[in-house]
Order: sequence, then C-alpha cells, then structure tokens
Amino acid sequence: MKSLEPPDTLRLRAAQAWLELGNYVEADAGLDGITASLRAHPDVLKVRWEVYAAAKKWEAALDIAAALVRLAPEQALGWVHRSYAPHELKRTAEARDNLLAVVEKFPEDAAIGCNLARYECQLGRLEQARRWLQKSFEIGDPRKLKLMALDGSRRLSHSGSKSGSPTSRKIAVARLQRGVGHRQTKQL
Repeated sequence: MKSLEPPDTLRLRAAQAWLELGNYVEADAGLDGITASLRAHPDVLKVRWEVYAAAKKWEAALDIAAALVRLAPEQALGWVHRSYAPHELKRTAEARDNLLAVVEKFPEDAAIGCNLARYECQLGRLEQARRWLQKSFEIGDPRKLKLMALDGSRRLSHSGSKSGSPTSRKIAVARLQRGVGHRQTKQL
C-alpha cells in the first residue's frame, strides 16, 4: 500500500490531536480531508476506529476493525479493536472468542491478555481471568498495565496516553500548532 505523505500526514496528525482534545467530530472531519484513495490506509483506519469508539458507534468501529485485520493481519491492534467493539455491543463472549482465535499469533502482546482477562471476568470465569492477567503481567510492563487496569474508562489497547489528560491535551495543542490548525482543518 502507498505510504502517506504531506498533506495527508498533516491531516492525520491533526485528527489525532483533535481526538486527544476529546473532539471526535473535528477528528472525523480531518480524516475526511485525506486523499480518498488513502482513506483505507491502516494508519488512517486506526484513527478512524478511535473516532467511532469515541462516538460510541460500535457497529461502524467493528467494520473498521475488520478492515484493519484484513489489511494488516500481522498487527495485533486490529485484532484487539475487533474484539473490543463486540464487547461494547454486549457481545462479550464473541469478543473473547475473537481474541482467543489469535492469542497464539501474538504471544508477547500484553494488551490481548488484559482484554481476555476483562472478558473472562465479565463472563464470570474468574480463574481464567486471573490466568490471563498473570500472563499479561509476565510479558508486559507491570507499571503501565496497573495504570491501565486502575483507569476503568480507558480501553486496554496499545495506546500509552489517556485521552483528555492534561499532558495529552498539551501534546495535542502542540501538534495542532505545528500541523493543521482548527481553521485550516475546516477548509480541508
């Protein structure tokens, strides 16, 4: 697949910054400004998934995650997203089964184990949940995993920053100042 280049990379960064500021509407508008033939690029789809997740449009998020899995099956993030959307649609057993099907493909991915622990717990399978959580702590960064586990509003994914935190807002503002600003985004 063709790689993203300016101005599309700037539009993508601006969309990410809008998301970090908690404005998924502006983020979505920014993504719509990306060259039409590149809107199915995995990097664009990852941000589009975050937009739909922020908007709680889980069926659309599931469609985007399925596209990510088709385009980049070697990346765990698409599989994690493809399980999280059904979970939010109250189809937690399906979410668990989606990840169980690929857990051996990504043996060093702590986010998969953490999400499996969450799903098993919600399905009342506490012993399995403990095993998945223990495995995640063995292979992942325990400090990061503890922070993610303590923050119930944060999805367990590969992202290291929490949307809406003061630090991520400062980063987002700096990205917008370096890249495409609010007025420019409206013109895209």
